[in-house]
Amino acid sequence: MRCAMDFGLQGKNALVIGGTKGLGRATCELFAQEGTNVIAVSRHGDECAALAADLRDRYGIRTAGIACDLSGSGRSDVVREALAAFDTLDILVNAAGIWPQAYVLDMEEEAFRHTIEVNLISPFVLCRDFARYLVDQKRPGKIVNVVSQAAFTGSTTGHAHYAASKGGLVSFTVSLARELAPHGVNVNAVAPGIMDTPMIHEVLKTCREYYCQRIPLGRVAEPEEVAYSILFLCSNKADYLTGITLDATGGMLMR
Repeated sequence: MRCAMDFGLQGKNALVIGGTKGLGRATCELFAQEGTNVIAVSRHGDECAALAADLRDRYGIRTAGIACDLSGSGRSDVVREALAAFDTLDILVNAAGIWPQAYVLDMEEEAFRHTIEVNLISPFVLCRDFARYLVDQKRPGKIVNVVSQAAFTGSTTGHAHYAASKGGLVSFTVSLARELAPHGVNVNAVAPGIMDTPMIHEVLKTCREYYCQRIPLGRVAEPEEVAYSILFLCSNKADYLTGITLDATGGMLMR
């Protein structure tokens, strides 16, 4: 039987971007276990609806799903739609992202732009809209942006555009934390290393040993292991933390 610590998340309302797969889905699951109401955002409406129904049935929480292509203008409606569903919001987690592969010498400009669009501009828009709501309503809140160890080490495997987008998100997180601290809003980041998620599952089938050799703990993370870091930063146990990046990399980052 799981002995739960009280994270102060009971009855809170969380908006999880990229909530139906990988780290986002694991985060939704942990929120639900803590009694947090969850709105999951994904490109696929059927996946959002299925996850919302599953969490509601198993945990008795309020749930909703929002379908949105984060590379398009619909992302500007997400916070408004979430408020229409729940009336209030307390937490935003930006866990969506893409991980295309191309070495710089072979990379098309459009591929670089699209990666920045999804991995950096979309979190900016969602953070901005969520922060406007919190400041306008004089509500405290928590924002967690999912970055990457690649933001600090770069990429050697053809993901320079991904690393650049995540590096930008780290800097944006720090700046937003400085701006929102006077308003009682905590803004932090979590930097995963290598996780066994749908985004890299096919790569791990052939390159798992290569990646494990780069991880001091010697193994790839399960999404839930990283999701606990997000849960902590959203909890009342992290009320004095803002502007940090929590490394959840199995030792790939040691700073």
